[in-house]
Amino acid sequence: MPSQNPQFDVIIAGCGPTGAMLAAELRLHDVRVLVLEQDIEPVSYVRIVGLHVRSLELMAMRGLLDRLLEHGRRRPAAGFFAAIDKPAPTLDSAHAYLLGIPQPVVVRLLEEHAIGLGAQIRRGCALTGFEQDDDGVTVEVADGQQLRTRYLVGCDGGRSTVRKLLGVGFPGEPARTETLMGEMEVGVPPEEIAAKTADIRRTDKRFSIQAFGEGIHRIVIPAATVSDRAEPPTLEDFRRQLRTLAGTDFGVHSPRWLSRFGDATRLAERYRVGRVLLAGDAAHIHPPTGGQGLNLGVQDAVNLGWKLAAQVHGWAPDQLLDTYQGERQPVAADVLDNTRAQMELHSAEPGARAVRRLLTDLMDFDEVNRYLIEKITAIDIRYDFGEGLDLVGRRLRDVGVRQGRLYDLLRHGRGLLLDRTGRLTARGWSDRVDHLADPTAELDVPGLLLRPDGHVAWVGDDQRELDDRLARWFGRPTG
Repeated sequence: MPSQNPQFDVIIAGCGPTGAMLAAELRLHDVRVLVLEQDIEPVSYVRIVGLHVRSLELMAMRGLLDRLLEHGRRRPAAGFFAAIDKPAPTLDSAHAYLLGIPQPVVVRLLEEHAIGLGAQIRRGCALTGFEQDDDGVTVEVADGQQLRTRYLVGCDGGRSTVRKLLGVGFPGEPARTETLMGEMEVGVPPEEIAAKTADIRRTDKRFSIQAFGEGIHRIVIPAATVSDRAEPPTLEDFRRQLRTLAGTDFGVHSPRWLSRFGDATRLAERYRVGRVLLAGDAAHIHPPTGGQGLNLGVQDAVNLGWKLAAQVHGWAPDQLLDTYQGERQPVAADVLDNTRAQMELHSAEPGARAVRRLLTDLMDFDEVNRYLIEKITAIDIRYDFGEGLDLVGRRLRDVGVRQGRLYDLLRHGRGLLLDRTGRLTARGWSDRVDHLADPTAELDVPGLLLRPDGHVAWVGDDQRELDDRLARWFGRPTG
C-alpha cells in the first residue's frame, strides 16, 4: 500500500537542460523537487550549442542571462534556416542574437540555479519503473528504493524510460540519413579547408568545417550509412568519410567530442497521462538543423513549471495543466515540420537544390527572411487563447518600465499586471500576481496581464474582463 504522504511533490527523471530548468521553475513556487539522473558525472564532452532569442529572453526573465553571457559568444541571428546565408533581420527583442555556448556549461548553470533554489539532484540514480494511482506516483530506482511523489515528469531524452513505461506512442519517421558531428583539431592550413569546403558545399549542404578558435574546428559530414546511434563514432570514421568526400582527412586529430545524429522525427501522442508528464526530447525528437532542440525543451519547462506548481498548491483552475500539452505540442509539431523542410533543402537531389535556390532568392525579401528566423528562434509563437488582440497569446519583449526593465520583474515566476491606467487591480490574486501601475511603461495598450512564462493573457482596461482572465489563469481570488 503506497504511502499517502509523498516525500516529494514532483520527481523529474533526467537532469539535462529541460530537467534542470523545470526543477528551478518549480522551486520558484516552493515545490518539493527531486531530480533523478542516471549518469554519475555530467557529460564531459564540450559540445557547442546555440541559445536562440526566445531562450535568451527566458534566461533574462529568470536572472540567468548575465551568467550565460560570460561563457558564450554572440553572433548575429542569421543563417539558421537550412544554413541559407542571409543578413540578420530586425527582430522585436532586446536579445536579438544567437549565443554559442558549451552545452555542459548550460547544464551546470541550470543545475546550480535549481540547487540554489532548493532542488535535490541525485546522480547515478536511474528510474527503472513507476506506478501511479489517484493520490500520486510510486517511483522505483535502480538500487531497489521506492520513492513517493505527487507527480512525475520524464525529461529523460529521446529513448525516454518514462515515456515507454507510460505506454505513450511516439509516431513519426525513422532515420533515413545520418550525419557525423564533432569538434577536433586539424593539420592543414585554413586556406585548404576553405577551398575544399566551398567546393563540396556546392552540391552537399550537410558538409561543413567551421573554426572555433584555439585550433578547434567543428566538422559536420554525412555518414556512409545509418547505424546505431547508441554507439558513438570514432575518429577513424571521420577520417574515412572526409577522404571519401574531400579526398583528404585534413589531418584531423585530438577530438574534443564526437557524435552522430539521424533525421528521425517523432512526436509523443500525449504529453500527460494522469500524474505523469513528458517534456523535452522525451516528448519530441527531430534533426538538429536550425539548432532548436535544447531551446524547445527549455521552453517546455518554463511553460510547464508554473502550471504544475499551481496544481501542487491547489489553486490551479480547471484544465490549466492540460494547457501544457495544448500549447506545447503544436509548437513541437511546427518544429518537426520546419526541420523536415530544412533536411530536404540540404539534399543533393536536383529538385531539392532547385527549391533551395528559389527559397534563397525569396529570402532576399525582408518579410520572408524575418518570418523564417522568427520561426526558428521561437519568437513568432502565439498560443491560442481563443480571442483578443493579436498580442494576446504572444510573449512580450523586454520593455522599459519605471523600475528599469520588465523582465527583471519576472524573476520570481509570478504573474504580472502591468497597468498604465492606474485604475486596475489584481487584489484578490496578490499571492500569485504582482501589480505594477506605471503610466510610463513602453506599451501602446492601457494594461496587460502576463503569465509567469511572459506570455500575454489579457489586454485592455476593463476590470471585469481582467478579473475573468485572472480567474482563468490564476484560479479563484482569495479574501
